[in-house]
Amino acid sequence: MDDTPELPQIYLITPPEFELSTFPDLLARTLDSHEVACVRLALASRDEDRISRAADALREVTHARDIALVLDEHTMLADRLGLDGVHLTDAARSVRDTRKALGDDAIVGAFCGTSRHDGMSAGEAGADYVSFGPVQASALGDGSFAEAALFEWWSEMIEVPVVAEGGLTTDLVRALAGYTDFFGIGDEIWGVEDPAAALGDLIAAMG
Repeated sequence: MDDTPELPQIYLITPPEFELSTFPDLLARTLDSHEVACVRLALASRDEDRISRAADALREVTHARDIALVLDEHTMLADRLGLDGVHLTDAARSVRDTRKALGDDAIVGAFCGTSRHDGMSAGEAGADYVSFGPVQASALGDGSFAEAALFEWWSEMIEVPVVAEGGLTTDLVRALAGYTDFFGIGDEIWGVEDPAAALGDLIAAMG
């Protein structure tokens, strides 16, 4: 009998800005190099046309590989574009309404920052996963971060899958691999010359 715990899955997050002429191919190469469970379109843009065109281009890439594509925040747009779900950034506040709008089959995830309470509330409201981060302090925001103890507690006490994201390094991946279901990886790989190789380094650190 194999008692080895399952390794976390990879959840890729797009850059906040990218070129439609090149990024879909880069994403395709990265997806072909490693097993990825889900991709999140996380553009900083609020322009509906820009988001729609990006979603259409990435959906061709992800769905050809049977990988889910979710959209940051824009519930109605995700529905209209035929995406697999939405990633909410307001913790538990809109989970219930979003679930009602998208139905039971859609993926509804909730980013809960560093708050155990928000995570539990999102899970109770029907979120498919809860995301905590960043996993290390940065100069952005108020400097707070999701400590390893939060993931340890969550993995022991709560059934809802958890995502660790924001500021991941090989050392942090190694430390958190036993306590998280997914690693949300974005900026960690897109800024380097070979994102697939960078992702490979992070995956190797899982064990």
